[in-house]
Amino acid sequence: MITGELKTKVDKLWDTFWSGGISNPLSVIEQISYLLFIKRLDEFELVKEKKANRLGGTVKNPTFSPEQQACRWSNFKQLEASQMLEVVRDQAFPMIKNLGKAGGAYAQHMKDATFMIANASLLSTVVEQIEQIPMADRDTKGDLYEYMLSKLSTAGTNGQFRTPRHIIKMMVELMEPNAHEVVCDPACGTGGFLVAVAEYLRELKDSDGNLVLNGLGNREHFNSGMFHGFDFDPTMLRIGSMNMMLHGIEDPKIEARDSLSQDHGGVEEAFTLILANPPFKGSLDSESIANDLAAVVKTKKTELLFLALFLRLLKKGGRAAVIVPDGVLFGSSKAHKDLRQMIVENHKLDGIVSMPSGVFKPYAGVSTAIMIFTKTGAGGTDSVWFYDMQADGLSLDDKRSPVAENDIPDIIERWKSRDLEKDTDRTAKAFFVPKGEIAANGYDLSISRYKEVEYEEVSYAPPLEILGQLKALENEILADLDDLEGML
Repeated sequence: MITGELKTKVDKLWDTFWSGGISNPLSVIEQISYLLFIKRLDEFELVKEKKANRLGGTVKNPTFSPEQQACRWSNFKQLEASQMLEVVRDQAFPMIKNLGKAGGAYAQHMKDATFMIANASLLSTVVEQIEQIPMADRDTKGDLYEYMLSKLSTAGTNGQFRTPRHIIKMMVELMEPNAHEVVCDPACGTGGFLVAVAEYLRELKDSDGNLVLNGLGNREHFNSGMFHGFDFDPTMLRIGSMNMMLHGIEDPKIEARDSLSQDHGGVEEAFTLILANPPFKGSLDSESIANDLAAVVKTKKTELLFLALFLRLLKKGGRAAVIVPDGVLFGSSKAHKDLRQMIVENHKLDGIVSMPSGVFKPYAGVSTAIMIFTKTGAGGTDSVWFYDMQADGLSLDDKRSPVAENDIPDIIERWKSRDLEKDTDRTAKAFFVPKGEIAANGYDLSISRYKEVEYEEVSYAPPLEILGQLKALENEILADLDDLEGML
């Protein structure tokens, strides 16, 4: 998360918008996102130009045409305030609205975007402040969005907290996506999970050491058919679309869709991999819940409905790694038990990674876990792999400062080398639990139900010896008091 100097710069930028008359937090985030997007487009263009100069060629597929050079951040940031406003409002902003494929998701979400900065001095000040924010690091960019979103007054009400980047990266590495996946996040927000899959695949090599994306048809699939995201918040859809395009995905399918509602559009058995952190809290009106989800699980709770949704969206053999609140694992209602039984008995529950409650601080203190399962429709759960994660490399308080303790590398290593015959020690961090035992415990999936805690034996002196020591101490105190009284 953002701390120190960078946090101060973002806070100052936020205050500048408020004092300039733009006080709606969502509007502030949108306007900052547009300007950051324009800035990053120029930075990418500069990189391409440097590469072309080194090789003695020309820039391939330039973002800015010769007529659009004024739209570049490095050019208009030098202008006087009133000129800058004219260029950004009348040229640069219309340009970013029309990027991407005609009729594509990005163009669709940007159609109603509005540039709200009407004051020249406000724009000049904002541009100057954004210039001071380092955006080259992708993690910094993700944390910047996360910090801005934490300022929303609605944050927490619907459980819409951003997922820490290192947790996203861990989940992607656990799932090991391949170049043929069709990936979906049905509550995608800014697109963090989808971006992490893209970054993973860009570095993935085959057994011969070749980049897998260079395989026949893989790059085309990566750019137009692999990535799918749903959200119902127009601002998140715009930010998510911009985020995906900045990460080089030409035509991501980021759709305006209330995943749980009746008008969800009938998407089912469409994806091979789901990565998600759906809203934890909230309930829906029974009339608005999609009929096929209501038929699977009788509940209004969003966290349970999303699990049923994941099963519907996955193809047979499709996999999911999703974050759930601990209550999903041990809740005693019929809906909780029925859903857990369905996943264990009708599909294949692969693993549960129990995370410490501080992972989502300072935005939320809820205890969570990662559920990893495969849709089979014919069972397949023999034993479930559990891991008791106690540290993630950051302090578990509101400061979230770096610390030495970090279970994430061990989680990834043990997951990839897990062995049903060897992982039997329930005092260890990782162990298997047979399906029969889980069924006997009412399909309770909380790790505390199965983990054994070792207690160190502490030896104490016999009671009479302790009493003797207390009496001796008491006599010493009385003797000292007598001496003190004699001195008086």
